[in-house]
Amino acid sequence: MRVFVTGATGFIGSAIVQELMGAGHQVLGLTRSDAGAKWLADTGAEVHRGDLDNLESLRSGAEKSDGVIHCAFNHDFSKFVANCEADRAAIEALGTGLIGSDKPLVITSGTGHNSSGQPRTEEDALVPSSVNPRGASEEAGLSVLAKGVNVSVMRLPQVHNREKAGLITYIKALAQEKGVSAYIGDGLNRWPAVHLLDTAHLYRLALEKGRAGSRYHAVGEEGVSFRKIAEAIGKKMNIPVVSKSSEEAGAHFSWLNLFAALDMPASSTLTQERLGWHPTRISLLEDLES
Repeated sequence: MRVFVTGATGFIGSAIVQELMGAGHQVLGLTRSDAGAKWLADTGAEVHRGDLDNLESLRSGAEKSDGVIHCAFNHDFSKFVANCEADRAAIEALGTGLIGSDKPLVITSGTGHNSSGQPRTEEDALVPSSVNPRGASEEAGLSVLAKGVNVSVMRLPQVHNREKAGLITYIKALAQEKGVSAYIGDGLNRWPAVHLLDTAHLYRLALEKGRAGSRYHAVGEEGVSFRKIAEAIGKKMNIPVVSKSSEEAGAHFSWLNLFAALDMPASSTLTQERLGWHPTRISLLEDLES
């Protein structure tokens, strides 16, 4: 397959590019920078110039490929709503380039959280963008699905390796700045996680074997307690680990307070059954402590 990958030089996208090429696929990687173009060329991938705001570049990239993996996203959380709407437009542009074909399009969303405290599953419907702005991505997926596009959704938890770990990367930076590693209350709220290389492998399986309209969960661990995450960070940095009350949390966590208290367990049982995916890499806590 010739696969168009958005976010091809990012944390997750670069791992996907290498996974695809290792399996014999050709990659057409989206990049807007000279450094990104050089990395792609050095890796053996084709370079496609453009960005998420250039909808024509997205459409044309999809049109001249055999399949698409869309994992690019602007992670500037000060513009979160606008970035989610930009992702909606990007997905609709990619879908336009695939209408009339059976070429697979794998888009990206988050596992989110379930207010019942039960692990969220692949059968759980999207949370509307009116409730959670990130729902715009899955709404766009449904829109292009209705036009006959072979689209599936990859929902991500905290994706980690020894260098990065999703939102936990910001939690680590905050702990270093404040001189303490904190959690809220008893810290028993849970965050799901998956290793970067397991994630890249699952994207490939979804591209090769996925079914239109399906939702997949890239979850290696259903839920790691926020307290254990804080303790691992504290141990690594040799700083105190403290509990913050809900009243204190806002001042300590700033914008991260929106997420720090959430209980977000998620399951990948159906994904593993349907795609034959079995995550095998080391755990989140092992990466944080190493």
